[in-house]
Amino acid sequence: MAALTSRAVTKGGATLGVAMAVLATLTLVTPPALAADDPSEPPGTVTTSPPPEVDANSPGLKLAQGATLAPAKVLDIKSVVEDLGGEERREDTNENVTFALQAEVLFPKNSSKLNPQARSRIQTIAEEIKKQSAGTVRVFGFTDNLGSYAHGLTLSKQRAEAVHDLLAGDLGGNVTFEVRGYSEDYPIADNSTEEGRKKNRRVEVSFPRTGSAGEGTT
Repeated sequence: MAALTSRAVTKGGATLGVAMAVLATLTLVTPPALAADDPSEPPGTVTTSPPPEVDANSPGLKLAQGATLAPAKVLDIKSVVEDLGGEERREDTNENVTFALQAEVLFPKNSSKLNPQARSRIQTIAEEIKKQSAGTVRVFGFTDNLGSYAHGLTLSKQRAEAVHDLLAGDLGGNVTFEVRGYSEDYPIADNSTEEGRKKNRRVEVSFPRTGSAGEGTT
């Protein structure tokens, strides 16, 4: 992945832009989805990397005499891959990997019992967790805004627990899980249409990338 560092250079009331980038190849199987469709970021899932160290005296900066650098900022680079039907989505950032599975491919309607096809999808996620050597995994369930909030809270938690149980069976006891249900909170699409509600009915599995730290509770 890549981190981008930007600084503003000032001298005599004028502002000059100086930018340094460390770039890696970013490959998308499909075009990035619109920002409105990005997976949600519930509390406790977002981490921030410290900005890289920059030598303000490096001649490579080519600063004018007497010019100074403003504080560095780190911008996360995000890769999003979604299958053609939108049933499964993978998001990679500098820190985390997140899989979002629509409820329809995992459960019957208004149910938290996994269907036969769900196992292979969840096992694929378990293999990626092993590949990343992740010690903390977050499993969050979400619903649309139909029905009561309380019902959605129960259903979303039960669905998250069902996915957790299957992951835990594949991963053994070396992983700490955080399992939550959020009902209709954190929608990723418009609940006024069935297409949007379908995207909002989902389970998200997220975990740190290799070398990233993460905390969680059971």
